[in-house]
Amino acid sequence: MLFVGVALLVAVGIGLLVSADAGAWLGLTQTQFVQLIPLVLLAIIFAAGAFSRRQRFSAIAANIGVWLAVFAISVVGYTYREDLKGVAARVFGELSPTSAIVDSRNGTASFRRGMDGHFLVAASINGAPMPLLFDTGASAVVLSYSDAKKAGIDVANLSFTMPVTTANGTGRAALVVLDSIEVGGISRGRVRAFVAEREALDGSLLGMSFLETLSGYSVAGNRLELTD
Repeated sequence: MLFVGVALLVAVGIGLLVSADAGAWLGLTQTQFVQLIPLVLLAIIFAAGAFSRRQRFSAIAANIGVWLAVFAISVVGYTYREDLKGVAARVFGELSPTSAIVDSRNGTASFRRGMDGHFLVAASINGAPMPLLFDTGASAVVLSYSDAKKAGIDVANLSFTMPVTTANGTGRAALVVLDSIEVGGISRGRVRAFVAEREALDGSLLGMSFLETLSGYSVAGNRLELTD
């Protein structure tokens, strides 16, 4: 019973810590109630020692100590939650270069250079996820034929009349307007783009029609940073 009581008390404390709108409890503010929890835990220890003959006091104190440690770790984790989120994002970014390291406070999204020397970023076109190759030499976002189909574009009725030069040689593309494009949490609507004809492009490009809507973008070493 003692174990259950302590567990419930710690659970309530953690719940209050992670809830920004918990309100008042028994006339106490959220902060006051959380600060009161360690004192209540100590009271439980002394009460258990005075009235329980089933366990040695040292064993009871050890159990309470474990729960106090759990509560303390939870408090520290909550206090530094934003920093921990940043660390986790950076670790994930190193393991998955196409994934963005998002800094919502500064409005930036960063990507790591791939093993091939290029920046391949995870994006969403009209709600469809797909990788885009960062390319300042492209005047607009350019979608491959297959990626355009994934994005819900009716490629069968497009007019491929614009001459373009790609890694596969000279080809033609069709002008379209994307309903939405999102890269690293940065979203834009009604973005001009081209759709390359079938087999003219191996992968899609993140070009200037999106990049020029940003406050800035920069490449430093192996890091690409986009600023909303």
